[in-house]
Amino acid sequence: MNQKSDTFIFESYLVLPDKKEIDFYYKYKDLKFSEKIFLPKQIPSTVDPVLLNKVLENLHIILGISYYKIHCAKKINIPYLLTYEQAFFWNTVYTKGLGEFFYRNKIDFRDLISFPFSKEFISSPIEGKKQKRNLVGIGGGKDSIVAIELLKKQNKEFKGLILETGNSDIQKRVANTAQIDFLLINRKLDEKLFSLVNIYKGHVPFSAIFAFVSLLTSVIYDYSDIITSNEKSSNFGSINYLGSEINHQWSKSEEFENLFKNYVSKFITPEIDYFSLLRNYSELKITEMFVKYKKYFTIFSSCNRNFNIKSKSAKKWCGECPKCAFVFIMLAAFLTKQEVIFIFGKNMLNDESLIPLYSDLLGKGDMKPFDCVGTFDESMEAFKAIKTKGEFNEANVIKSISI
Repeated sequence: MNQKSDTFIFESYLVLPDKKEIDFYYKYKDLKFSEKIFLPKQIPSTVDPVLLNKVLENLHIILGISYYKIHCAKKINIPYLLTYEQAFFWNTVYTKGLGEFFYRNKIDFRDLISFPFSKEFISSPIEGKKQKRNLVGIGGGKDSIVAIELLKKQNKEFKGLILETGNSDIQKRVANTAQIDFLLINRKLDEKLFSLVNIYKGHVPFSAIFAFVSLLTSVIYDYSDIITSNEKSSNFGSINYLGSEINHQWSKSEEFENLFKNYVSKFITPEIDYFSLLRNYSELKITEMFVKYKKYFTIFSSCNRNFNIKSKSAKKWCGECPKCAFVFIMLAAFLTKQEVIFIFGKNMLNDESLIPLYSDLLGKGDMKPFDCVGTFDESMEAFKAIKTKGEFNEANVIKSISI
């Protein structure tokens, strides 16, 4: 496919009269797209309209990444003024957030994305004290469960946030098992994304989208702190491409976290903070904390195929993707063989077809898989612990990979 030199247009957004639905509009050539956000409760009249518009303008830009990438137009047109620093932020988010997408589609991203800016424009944040309240993202996996339980131990008051783009049953069950209240934001992408042919397809930075949706939620419903569950290993990428590190988890990384915090504080509002409660923890440490909470074993899932927008699978674990393989060895380092197989429904370490995948996870293959998996060192440490325990020593993967 030839890269296009046409213009991708961020047209407008509209808050519907019920103040519970917000529509975002985009255009490329003759194609028009609309994405919808549905809120659990209407926007209160007390919300500062200038602040709300600032948030919605930025949400409009991040949601547009799903539509921009179908042709990667060289020119971008937006109906808002940006400072040079704001444009630089969006150039960075789009370029690094789409890194895996560019790599897989063999797109030369250098100097591709250039958001327009005005040298004269000045953007100032909106002051206004928020209540000291915590909003915690619920992803359905072990990380957000650990964050929830840590906050409960600290006697923190908080509410969960679920961003529903497909099936959110797992996240809801996690919240109910944790016995916490939650807000559910429903996101409906344009159906044309799933029917168009001859377009680029691939990974988008979901955690960056979540960050801006959680910012909207905080502004509307009065929360001062947005808490995520992104671990230390999300800082590490998989491969170098055209001089840049390509990181599937870039929008979960500390780099994005700091960029987002600074951007919000400088250009939107300094009253809302955004941070990860688990930033200093390794995957192994998080798993060690998680295994104490056995009540979640039958309901949680870290398999991203469950959260695919079009997924209709009733299985919590596909048992064949990098995330399943990685979480299996993390858990097997601490749990009994029987417990781990009960969770996954199969012995993944006995599946010969997964030997190349485990080689990749351990740094003995081609590269670190494009998925939310830990570092080679973390996988190796888990593998060694499993071998020391001995329960899986007759499994095909254990026998086939030497460490």
